[in-house]
Amino acid sequence: MAEITAALVKELRERTGLGMMDCKKALTAADGDIEKAIDDMRAAGAIKAAKKAGNIAAEGAVAVKVADDNKVAVIIEVNSQTDFLALQDDFKGFVAASLEQAFNEKLTDAAPLVESREEARLALVAKTGENVNIRRLTRVEGDVVGAYLHGHRIGVVVNLKGGNPELAKDIAMHVAASNPQFLNASQVSEEAIAKEKEIFLALNADKIAGKPENIVENMVKGRIAKFLAEASLVEQSFVKDPEVKVGDLAKKAGAEIVSFVRYEVGEGIEKAEVDFAAEVAAQVAATKQ
Repeated sequence: MAEITAALVKELRERTGLGMMDCKKALTAADGDIEKAIDDMRAAGAIKAAKKAGNIAAEGAVAVKVADDNKVAVIIEVNSQTDFLALQDDFKGFVAASLEQAFNEKLTDAAPLVESREEARLALVAKTGENVNIRRLTRVEGDVVGAYLHGHRIGVVVNLKGGNPELAKDIAMHVAASNPQFLNASQVSEEAIAKEKEIFLALNADKIAGKPENIVENMVKGRIAKFLAEASLVEQSFVKDPEVKVGDLAKKAGAEIVSFVRYEVGEGIEKAEVDFAAEVAAQVAATKQ
């Protein structure tokens, strides 16, 4: 057996773009023959996948599975480079299998799922030519758990104490539509309130100029109260009946909202902005050289 040196692993990494452990494994299988290792990697589609790994994947799908007894749910987000791929059967199959595994293995973090699904991910990347990533997952357990999927882009899981699955699903639907930042006002940090006050004062500098301090303070209090109502799930007007607050809806059904999880595809991922005109111009200029 040939010795697999650090220098050899480093060279293979530089030539293929794959991770250290993958390179070491390939070199071991090839008995230290770097050219054979590269051929084997290429045959397996791994090099193509590695080159695609640098591409930003901000599209994709959210998927949810709820247990038959409505006491457990798992929600995951899997990203792709284009929404087109997210609608294809190969991608859907990868998402479904990943969700099923996460659910059955009672995973609470994406890391072990990412590791165990890496071979399948690489095969999908090699086949489709797009980068694909398992981004995140959350497992929710409670008295009553309900979920709602809006297409493949928004998913919500709601955890209730009391109530029933239909109520949980209705509230999840509301969360999908209204996107509350917090469950209730007590969860809103002092920093968030201070920031809202700062923004209000800056935007209304002309209106409050010269007004007595107590008047300004009342204006600020009014804005903060409105902010808390808009940002807190329990204070929001229910989308199906605007006369009823979501918190009151739950209480009337003998339930309490314990928590909610809302995933939207690509949220928080910085997407690369492509200037196609500049790109075309550069290509044209290159052909004239």
